[in-house]
Amino acid sequence: MFDPATHRDFLGALLGTGLVRDKVGDLLVQGERGAQALVAPEVVEFLELSLTQVRSVPVKTRAIPLSELKVREPKKKEMTTVEASLRLDAIASAGFGISRSKMAEAISGGDVRVNWKDITSPSHLLKSGDLVVLAGKGRLSIGEIATTKKDRYRVQLTRFV
Repeated sequence: MFDPATHRDFLGALLGTGLVRDKVGDLLVQGERGAQALVAPEVVEFLELSLTQVRSVPVKTRAIPLSELKVREPKKKEMTTVEASLRLDAIASAGFGISRSKMAEAISGGDVRVNWKDITSPSHLLKSGDLVVLAGKGRLSIGEIATTKKDRYRVQLTRFV
Protein backbone atom coordinates (compact mmCIF):
# COMPACT_ATOMS: atom_id res chain seq x y z
CA MET A 1 0.00 0.00 0.00
CA PHE A 2 1.09 3.57 -0.60
CA ASP A 3 -0.65 4.62 2.58
CA PRO A 4 -0.02 2.02 5.34
CA ALA A 5 -3.01 1.01 7.45
CA THR A 6 -3.18 2.61 10.90
CA HIS A 7 -4.25 1.38 14.32
CA ARG A 8 -7.65 2.91 13.63
CA ASP A 9 -7.98 0.98 10.33
CA PHE A 10 -7.19 -2.36 11.99
CA LEU A 11 -9.50 -1.69 14.95
CA GLY A 12 -12.28 -0.65 12.56
CA ALA A 13 -11.86 -3.86 10.57
CA LEU A 14 -11.96 -5.98 13.75
CA LEU A 15 -15.07 -4.24 15.06
CA GLY A 16 -16.59 -4.39 11.57
CA THR A 17 -16.78 -8.18 11.89
CA GLY A 18 -19.33 -7.71 14.68
CA LEU A 19 -16.98 -8.08 17.64
CA VAL A 20 -17.60 -5.94 20.71
CA ARG A 21 -14.71 -3.77 21.95
CA ASP A 22 -14.50 -5.73 25.23
CA LYS A 23 -13.20 -8.78 23.32
CA VAL A 24 -10.32 -6.86 21.70
CA GLY A 25 -7.20 -5.91 23.66
CA ASP A 26 -4.06 -4.20 22.41
CA LEU A 27 -3.30 -3.85 18.71
CA LEU A 28 0.34 -3.94 17.65
CA VAL A 29 0.65 -2.32 14.22
CA GLN A 30 3.63 -3.71 12.30
CA GLY A 31 3.74 -1.11 9.50
CA GLU A 32 3.56 -2.78 6.08
CA ARG A 33 3.66 -6.22 7.75
CA GLY A 34 0.11 -5.90 9.08
CA ALA A 35 -0.82 -5.99 12.75
CA GLN A 36 -1.10 -8.30 15.72
CA ALA A 37 -4.15 -8.16 17.96
CA LEU A 38 -4.69 -9.56 21.43
CA VAL A 39 -8.24 -10.89 21.58
CA ALA A 40 -10.33 -13.05 23.87
CA PRO A 41 -9.66 -16.77 23.19
CA GLU A 42 -13.28 -17.50 22.31
CA VAL A 43 -13.20 -15.14 19.27
CA VAL A 44 -9.97 -16.38 17.65
CA GLU A 45 -11.62 -18.90 15.36
CA PHE A 46 -14.36 -16.41 14.44
CA LEU A 47 -11.74 -13.83 13.42
CA GLU A 48 -9.79 -16.34 11.34
CA LEU A 49 -12.95 -16.85 9.27
CA SER A 50 -14.44 -13.33 9.36
CA LEU A 51 -11.58 -10.85 9.10
CA THR A 52 -10.68 -10.89 5.41
CA GLN A 53 -9.84 -7.27 4.64
CA VAL A 54 -8.57 -4.06 6.19
CA ARG A 55 -9.71 -1.00 4.26
CA SER A 56 -9.73 -2.36 0.70
CA VAL A 57 -6.75 -4.69 1.14
CA PRO A 58 -7.33 -8.46 1.51
CA VAL A 59 -5.69 -9.91 4.64
CA LYS A 60 -5.04 -13.35 6.08
CA THR A 61 -5.81 -13.84 9.75
CA ARG A 62 -4.19 -16.56 11.82
CA ALA A 63 -3.66 -17.33 15.49
CA ILE A 64 -0.11 -17.10 16.82
CA PRO A 65 1.31 -18.00 20.23
CA LEU A 66 2.02 -15.16 22.65
CA SER A 67 5.74 -15.89 22.32
CA GLU A 68 5.62 -14.67 18.69
CA LEU A 69 4.22 -11.23 19.51
CA LYS A 70 6.46 -8.46 18.24
CA VAL A 71 6.28 -5.87 20.98
CA ARG A 72 8.40 -2.76 20.63
CA GLU A 73 9.92 -1.24 23.73
CA PRO A 74 7.82 1.81 24.73
CA LYS A 75 9.43 5.24 24.89
CA LYS A 76 9.83 6.37 28.49
CA LYS A 77 10.06 9.80 30.03
CA GLU A 78 11.08 10.08 33.69
CA MET A 79 9.94 13.16 35.62
CA THR A 80 9.32 14.46 39.11
CA THR A 81 6.44 16.66 40.22
CA VAL A 82 5.61 18.32 43.52
CA GLU A 83 1.89 18.50 44.29
CA ALA A 84 -0.26 19.53 47.24
CA SER A 85 -2.21 16.26 47.14
CA LEU A 86 -2.14 12.78 45.65
CA ARG A 87 -5.41 13.30 43.78
CA LEU A 88 -5.67 11.64 40.40
CA ASP A 89 -6.42 14.89 38.56
CA ALA A 90 -3.39 16.67 40.06
CA ILE A 91 -0.80 13.93 39.50
CA ALA A 92 -2.09 12.87 36.06
CA SER A 93 -2.28 16.45 34.76
CA ALA A 94 1.40 16.93 35.69
CA GLY A 95 2.39 13.59 34.15
CA PHE A 96 0.50 14.01 30.89
CA GLY A 97 1.22 17.74 30.57
CA ILE A 98 -2.39 18.94 30.36
CA SER A 99 -4.38 21.30 32.55
CA ARG A 100 -5.99 19.98 35.70
CA SER A 101 -9.46 21.00 34.52
CA LYS A 102 -9.03 19.12 31.22
CA MET A 103 -7.76 16.11 33.15
CA ALA A 104 -10.81 16.28 35.44
CA GLU A 105 -13.06 16.31 32.33
CA ALA A 106 -11.24 13.28 30.90
CA ILE A 107 -11.60 11.41 34.21
CA SER A 108 -15.31 12.24 34.54
CA GLY A 109 -15.81 11.30 30.88
CA GLY A 110 -14.48 7.77 31.44
CA ASP A 111 -11.19 8.18 29.53
CA VAL A 112 -8.97 7.30 32.50
CA ARG A 113 -8.15 3.98 34.14
CA VAL A 114 -6.12 3.31 37.26
CA ASN A 115 -4.66 -0.18 37.53
CA TRP A 116 -6.93 -1.24 34.62
CA LYS A 117 -10.13 -0.15 36.42
CA ASP A 118 -12.31 2.70 35.16
CA ILE A 119 -12.13 5.63 37.56
CA THR A 120 -14.53 8.56 37.16
CA SER A 121 -13.67 10.50 40.31
CA PRO A 122 -10.98 13.19 39.95
CA SER A 123 -10.42 13.02 43.73
CA HIS A 124 -9.31 9.36 43.62
CA LEU A 125 -6.07 9.10 45.64
CA LEU A 126 -3.03 7.54 43.99
CA LYS A 127 -0.28 5.55 45.67
CA SER A 128 3.16 4.31 44.71
CA GLY A 129 2.95 1.53 42.12
CA ASP A 130 -0.30 2.68 40.51
CA LEU A 131 -0.59 2.74 36.72
CA VAL A 132 -2.71 5.51 35.16
CA VAL A 133 -3.89 5.17 31.55
CA LEU A 134 -5.31 8.13 29.62
CA ALA A 135 -6.99 7.09 26.35
CA GLY A 136 -4.91 8.24 23.41
CA LYS A 137 -2.11 9.71 25.56
CA GLY A 138 -0.31 6.67 26.99
CA ARG A 139 0.44 5.36 30.46
CA LEU A 140 1.83 6.91 33.61
CA SER A 141 3.51 4.87 36.34
CA ILE A 142 3.53 6.31 39.84
CA GLY A 143 6.93 5.77 41.45
CA GLU A 144 8.35 6.79 44.81
CA ILE A 145 6.34 9.31 46.82
CA ALA A 146 8.11 11.50 49.40
CA THR A 147 6.90 14.33 51.62
CA THR A 148 8.68 17.68 51.36
CA LYS A 149 9.48 20.08 54.21
CA LYS A 150 6.37 22.08 53.32
CA ASP A 151 4.11 18.99 53.56
CA ARG A 152 3.74 18.59 49.83
CA TYR A 153 4.25 15.39 47.86
CA ARG A 154 7.26 14.82 45.61
CA VAL A 155 6.22 12.12 43.15
CA GLN A 156 8.46 10.24 40.71
CA LEU A 157 6.61 9.58 37.45
CA THR A 158 7.40 7.48 34.39
CA ARG A 159 5.37 8.24 31.28
CA PHE A 160 5.14 5.58 28.58
CA VAL A 161 4.23 6.81 25.11
